[in-house]
Amino acid sequence: MNDLVKNLIIWAVIAVVLMSVFNNFSPRTTAPQTLSYSQFINEVKSGRIKSVYIENNSIEGRTITGERFTTYSPNDPGLIGDLLNNNVEILAQEPQRRSLLMDILISWFPMLLLIGVWIYFMRQMQGGAGGRGAMSFGKSKAKMMSEDQVKVTFADVAGCDEAKEEVAELVEFLRDPSKFQKLGGKIPRGVLMVGSPGTGKTLLAKAIAGEAKVPFFSISGSDFVEMFVGVGASRVRDMFDTAKKHAPCIIFIDEIDAVGRHRGAGLGGGHDEREQTLNQLLVEMDGFEGTEGVIVIAATNRPDVLDPALLRPGRFDRQVVVPLPDVRGREQILKVHMRKVPLAENVRPDLIARGTPGFSGADLANLVNEAALFAARSNKRLVDMHDFERAKDKIMMGAERKSMVMNDAEKKLTAYHEAGHAIVGRLVPEHDPVYKVSIIPRGRALGVTMFLPEEDRYSHSKTRLESQICSLFGGRIAEELIFGPDKVTTGASNDIERATAIARNMVTKWGLSDRLGPLSYSEDEGEVFLGRQVTQHKHMSDETAHAIDEEIRRVIDTSYERAKKILEQNMDKLHLMAEALMKYETIDVEQINDIMEGKTPRPPSEWSDDEPKAGGGSPVEDEHAKGGVIGGPASQH
Repeated sequence: MNDLVKNLIIWAVIAVVLMSVFNNFSPRTTAPQTLSYSQFINEVKSGRIKSVYIENNSIEGRTITGERFTTYSPNDPGLIGDLLNNNVEILAQEPQRRSLLMDILISWFPMLLLIGVWIYFMRQMQGGAGGRGAMSFGKSKAKMMSEDQVKVTFADVAGCDEAKEEVAELVEFLRDPSKFQKLGGKIPRGVLMVGSPGTGKTLLAKAIAGEAKVPFFSISGSDFVEMFVGVGASRVRDMFDTAKKHAPCIIFIDEIDAVGRHRGAGLGGGHDEREQTLNQLLVEMDGFEGTEGVIVIAATNRPDVLDPALLRPGRFDRQVVVPLPDVRGREQILKVHMRKVPLAENVRPDLIARGTPGFSGADLANLVNEAALFAARSNKRLVDMHDFERAKDKIMMGAERKSMVMNDAEKKLTAYHEAGHAIVGRLVPEHDPVYKVSIIPRGRALGVTMFLPEEDRYSHSKTRLESQICSLFGGRIAEELIFGPDKVTTGASNDIERATAIARNMVTKWGLSDRLGPLSYSEDEGEVFLGRQVTQHKHMSDETAHAIDEEIRRVIDTSYERAKKILEQNMDKLHLMAEALMKYETIDVEQINDIMEGKTPRPPSEWSDDEPKAGGGSPVEDEHAKGGVIGGPASQH
């Protein structure tokens, strides 16, 4: 029953109570006239009474003029004779006796109704929705899903084959515990799933329950923590007591870092309520035997902040890493989400997977949904490849800002800026190939340069990092060469920030400086407190800090001069690409190949005079905005 129906019922009850009270206590406005019995007999004999209604000794009636009256008969045996002799119409009813209980109920009904309404409101104030009163304040908020309600299986989980193999034996244990117990083996009591947001940790936990056909208790770590000390610990006890009654079963605690953070950390030495909850969780996990068939699965993307006691053997003694999917995993995930979408024949999940490195399972699900929305807006019956490419561009770069109109000067400056990025990125070694360049405003960016990695990369070489710095400075250098040093805009502010971060990490973290050697000089260690990074500075001499600054400046200056030399040697290609961007607004790999070969670029395959469209799709490596707020970047990367 929803809240609207409840409110209507409450107001209806209140209305009935008020009407009943009003009728009982309000005076009657049209009360009949009361006559004495002698007056009544005189009126009868005078012929002024038209009709009477006799019930027991009470008499009600009307006069010839229509006036109402009442009186009381003292058991007069000649009354009926007098009425008949004077032509008075007589109405009578068999006397009915009402029990004392009924009289009491009728008289007390309004009061009882008021008491019931008061009790109802008091319960609502104490416990809120769901019938949780003051006595159930410490009850667990875990939601139980029976074995018939969990419909997710391993077939619905893709892209994490190693993680599925790790948890497959949990399913076997829940189905046949004796297989392990007869050999003396014990199943892990707790399994901690670690992975980036959106990689499918919750989905994998549901798949375990769906495959094993056991009840599934789901709760968030924040549901344990309350402002009252001891409530969280009480909820932990209640949750485990309930789970033991439904064993074998699975308890899934999402975002366990909300309650399982390292004890003793933070302002004042700790947080009493959270630490008591964590202590109770540790005791409960150590207090039940593995034969009871209760398995605790927790998920977090911050394993570094968890208390060490939570990870020791006997508690969460097994960690299952759920990583971002590789190209094969992304293809499998896309196929899972594409089952519910009518696809055209030209849809290639393998090509989409190749162009989406770094996407999580949630990102890919959003990609399929956005493609279906694009197809629906175009009144299509099937979702084709072009819809997926448009969805990919929207997710990576933002929606097109069609309402924004740039003047020719701004458009030309943006075209040269993006052409500078593309040409430098194309000619430096070990750089991802340039796949698309666009000057269509998207999100907070006025232009984008896109690169398509040939394969998933898990590490970066020194040459590749230096090439990235060169390509980041390509846009600023192109502005300087074409429009002069005085016309350089603030659009490269984010490029400079990213290039400086790469150079600083090369020197201080990754040991890629010949002068400073393979040592770590990073100063960003510490904890996050109240949303700020609490930095623990390492002891560093002034000479070392000065050397670090000089080395970072050397890396930046070397890459800047290198990128400037590349653009000076390819000025004709810079002009040709900028002209193509001014004409078509978006060019893809075919046009870029023509330009790099010195040819006039062909029109894009999906370009029309009415509406230029971006062809293809790929991961965004750079997004650059021209102009914007003075002194700050105009786009977010």
